[in-house]
Amino acid sequence: MAHFPDNPGFTGLMRMVRLEADIHDLEVEGEIPVALDGAFYRVHPDPQFPPKYADDQFFNGDGMVSQFRFKDGKVDWRQRYAQTDKWKLERAAGKALFGAYRNPLTDDPSVAGRIRGTANTNVLVHAGKLLAMKEDSPCLIMDAETLATDGYTDFGGDLPISAFTAHPKIDTETGHFCGFGYALDGPLTKACEYFEIDAGGKVVRRVPFEVPHYTMLHDFGITADYAVFNVSPYMSSWEQLEKVEPHFKYDPALPFYLGVLRRDGTAPIRWFKAEPSFCGCHVMNAFQDGTKVHFDLPVSKNNSLFFFPDVHGHPFDREAGKTYLTRLTVDMAANSDDLTEMQQIGAMPGEFPRIDDRMAGKPYRHGWMCTYAFDKPYEGPPGPFVGVINSLTHFDLATGKETVWWAGPQCGIQEPAFIPRAPDAPEGDGYLVALVDNHITNYSELCIFEALKLDAGPIARAKLPVRLRQGLHGNWADASRFHVAEEAE
Repeated sequence: MAHFPDNPGFTGLMRMVRLEADIHDLEVEGEIPVALDGAFYRVHPDPQFPPKYADDQFFNGDGMVSQFRFKDGKVDWRQRYAQTDKWKLERAAGKALFGAYRNPLTDDPSVAGRIRGTANTNVLVHAGKLLAMKEDSPCLIMDAETLATDGYTDFGGDLPISAFTAHPKIDTETGHFCGFGYALDGPLTKACEYFEIDAGGKVVRRVPFEVPHYTMLHDFGITADYAVFNVSPYMSSWEQLEKVEPHFKYDPALPFYLGVLRRDGTAPIRWFKAEPSFCGCHVMNAFQDGTKVHFDLPVSKNNSLFFFPDVHGHPFDREAGKTYLTRLTVDMAANSDDLTEMQQIGAMPGEFPRIDDRMAGKPYRHGWMCTYAFDKPYEGPPGPFVGVINSLTHFDLATGKETVWWAGPQCGIQEPAFIPRAPDAPEGDGYLVALVDNHITNYSELCIFEALKLDAGPIARAKLPVRLRQGLHGNWADASRFHVAEEAE
């Protein structure tokens, strides 16, 4: 009999779903564009069994993958667990065997040395397969259409690394999947590797490097020549793990680093340092301008992730934790490695930044982000983070104009994704999709917007009879990408 902890991590807005299901032809309000033929995939942590530790991290739940399949103006919904090694072992045992978030010291002895990954952070179709990813474990392969799990892969022995990025970038000029792994010499180590996988699924580049200290190397950006890594001042230690404390803690005494690595591996990584420090986790985009590298991400003055406490025990500062879209700039021709050029380029605070993914690594104009409209009323239970993510904002970086859509007093919004109207459509010409969760009725709707007309509201809403748990990341895949690997053979 399952008894989940009676605390905010497992109740209210964070209550589990644990539902594998199919719904053919979702109820739709409005009109789905008939030309859309593909799928929006997203994933959320959803533990199949009560955790071994009642105060365990939300991020330690098993990956539950959702697929919204668009075709002929209709939307079908499918949801399945990512059947990781952990999921299979625990399903066989009928209980949780793996312990606290990223802490192998807390595991049942029967699973010592087994892959702890949950595949719960991001999903993306590449080379005809759905990749389910979490940054502390290898890549899990799933079927892009059925969501059946194939299992972990090392890409034919060409990428035998223990950890695989959860924030890949696709270089549309080459078709390459660009990613990285960290802590590759074991837990808490500094060894990292940048890699690229071509459109057929073949590993074509591997470049080793080290971070200044072990940290949460969560996201990154690419430019035409560089891979760019943001290191916020999060740290860990074996002492923390032995005490079963949170894996990461925020240490404001550590610098913020920006690492710039040539993608071809012809030069060592160069680390630019900013002191006093700040926090920036998710990346909107990066691009080059001559010898300068620009790097755009939401930035806060202090820790923005309340679930990773301050190393000195200081309480979470909600005001200092608000993140604003900011541009960091470094000059590869400069003699100094100090990171001093910062410019706030967004007025609305928020998180989960997205772009028209065809612009990854290029100068760009349009970006979107989940945002906090603190001036709007809210009728639901308290939300996570620094407030309720209750709005979507379009940032026009050419004009500085920000266009906002507010979801209403009962709702929160999950990370959006962009869908181009056509493969050759101009930047930003297309649709934005995002789950909108009603915290009172406990239903979720997948909302579809004209991407450059957010303030007009959704042009369609595909309605679910349940409310999905807060997700992390997801992506759109055109149906033409479902069988790329087979065609390449």
